[in-house]
Amino acid sequence: MVIREIRAKSILTKSNIPGVDFCINPYVGCAHACLYCYARFMKRFTGHDEPWGEFVDVKVNAAALLRERLTTMRNPQGYVLVGSVTDPYQPLERKYELTRGIMRELAASPFDVTVLTKSDLVTRDVDVLADFERCTVEFSITGVDEEVAAALEPGAASPARRLAALRELHEAGVATRVFVSPILPGLTNLYAVFEAVRGFTGGISAETLNVSAADWPRLAAAFRKSFPDRFPAFRENARSPDYWDGVEAEFGRLCAELGVPASGFYRH
Repeated sequence: MVIREIRAKSILTKSNIPGVDFCINPYVGCAHACLYCYARFMKRFTGHDEPWGEFVDVKVNAAALLRERLTTMRNPQGYVLVGSVTDPYQPLERKYELTRGIMRELAASPFDVTVLTKSDLVTRDVDVLADFERCTVEFSITGVDEEVAAALEPGAASPARRLAALRELHEAGVATRVFVSPILPGLTNLYAVFEAVRGFTGGISAETLNVSAADWPRLAAAFRKSFPDRFPAFRENARSPDYWDGVEAEFGRLCAELGVPASGFYRH
C-alpha cells in the first residue's frame, strides 16, 4: 500500500449527484480495494501508477480547510455527502482522524449530512454523530456472505461487523440507512440482507452492478476463482436488462413485505 500525505486545495466540492449539493472526500483512493468499485476512475487524476485499492492520499489539512470554508460561506445550506469516491472510515482513518475532524465541523453547520461507509470504525465517532441535528450514516453492503466479501472487497470490514455497527448506531439514536451497493448477480441474497437490517434502519436503497465502472478483468478473475460454478450466470446477468427488471421487482416486493422503507433503486 502506497500512502502519501498531501495538502488539499479544496474539500467541500459542488456535486453533480442528483439530490446532493456538496461532497467531501477526506482521502484519495481507498484501501478497501473492492473489485467492483465505481470510483476507480479517480485514479487518472492522482498521478499514481499503482492499481486502484493499492494507494491512498491523505488530505492532512481537510478539517482545517473545511473550517475555513464554512466561515467564509455566505449562506451555508443544502445536502452534504461524505464519502462519494472514497470511504471516509477506511483503515487509515484510525490513525489520521480526518473524518472525525470533518464531522466535528459539520456538526456545527446547518447542512444535512450523510456519511457513506462500509466500515464499523464509524462507531468510534458516535459522540460526534450525536451532536448533529440532521445526520445519517449509510452502510454500503453487497450481502451477508462472508466468503463473497473476502473475495471481492478484501480490505473492508466484514458484513457481520458492518451489521453490528448498524445496530449499535441505531440503538444509540443515530439515523441509519442501508445501501445494497452493488447487487452482485448470483451472490447477493436480497432477502438475507433485508432480514438482517430490518428494524435497524430508516430506509434501504440498492443499485445494479456498474459493469463499465468496475475493474471487470480482476472482478471476473476473482469470481471465477472463488465461485467458478456461478460465473457463467454472473457474466450473462450482469448486462441483462431483463435480469435487473426482476431484481428491481424483488427489491420492491421485499420492501413492502418486510416493512423496510425504500430509499431508491438505481440502475446503470
